[in-house]
Amino acid sequence: MTEVKEDNSMWFIIGGCIIAMIVVVIFLKGEKSEHLKSGTVAQLQSETFANLEKRKTSNNVTEAQKAGK
Repeated sequence: MTEVKEDNSMWFIIGGCIIAMIVVVIFLKGEKSEHLKSGTVAQLQSETFANLEKRKTSNNVTEAQKAGK
């Protein structure tokens, strides 16, 4: 009788996929805060808050202005 040799390449493929996913997760965790270092987010926040403040002050109309005086 001849023995049938089992093919274990499936386990190498599964192991390689798991290792690749771990590497991708580690890479993405390192890139997560890169956009904060450029200062663009802080600039956009300050512009947004300034625009909100302008809108808030322009909506505060006195009663005399509402009456058209």
